[in-house]
Amino acid sequence: FRPLCIGKLDDGTWILSSETCGLDVNGAEFVRDVLPGEMVVIDDDGLHSYQFGKSEKLASCIFEYIYFARPDSVIDGQSVHEARFEMGRILAREAQFEGDIVISVPDSGTTAATGYAYEAGLPFVEGLIKNRYIGRTFIQPTQKARDTAVKLKLNPIRSVVEGKRVIMVDDSIVRGTTSGKIVKMLRNAGAKAVYMCVSSPPIGYPCYYGIDTSVRKELIAATKTVEEIREYIGADGLHFLSLEGLMKSVSNVPADEMCYACFNQAYPVAQGERPQGDSKYVFEQRKC
Repeated sequence: FRPLCIGKLDDGTWILSSETCGLDVNGAEFVRDVLPGEMVVIDDDGLHSYQFGKSEKLASCIFEYIYFARPDSVIDGQSVHEARFEMGRILAREAQFEGDIVISVPDSGTTAATGYAYEAGLPFVEGLIKNRYIGRTFIQPTQKARDTAVKLKLNPIRSVVEGKRVIMVDDSIVRGTTSGKIVKMLRNAGAKAVYMCVSSPPIGYPCYYGIDTSVRKELIAATKTVEEIREYIGADGLHFLSLEGLMKSVSNVPADEMCYACFNQAYPVAQGERPQGDSKYVFEQRKC
């Protein structure tokens, strides 16, 4: 599920990193990705590979390409930047909103927003300023902490959005509260209309493999239609990237080697081991 790659310095030193950008910053050369069921041991004699588990197909987390990974990384042969840019282009073709400017929810929505603007022939501008010292908001433990983090994290530029029909691109909507607050910020800053485009499909199912998304009852797409979500966040229009469009965006990795379970409930584990119940901690709570 999670990426891990092997790199090597000119002096023979081995480096392991979850993303290739970790190799770049250290001047290391990318060697290869660690495979499913593989254990890599590095000692004085060099690097050794052991297959500790039966060989399984890849089930790479699609959210690495949507949100988690840095755009300058390459995962399983796929450029994250190219994937996000293509998500934005396909999103523009699907949504076809009429706007004056395209902005992003920085930073994870920025690459997709530039792809949207490129495809739509609209200017991409910086409409929201991000406080770089605030962490990711959706993984904050409580709603109160998430609300406070949003206020501290983002601030609209009135001179940019005032009187404009704003197309805002973000990577995902989990609970909807953050999106609603950002839409309200833009309206208070004078935006004539706010259309929200999301570079992923609606998240309707929890992740059991390490991503701290909510239990299903807290996921807004599990209980509301797209139109109901639009009304909830107060946007003039809302469009989620289709699952087909998302698959097409990550063109270098076959769809059957990706995990899309949070969108389609197709958990990539054996049928008999499929997580049951509403808790996202089912594996941690399982008796060995």
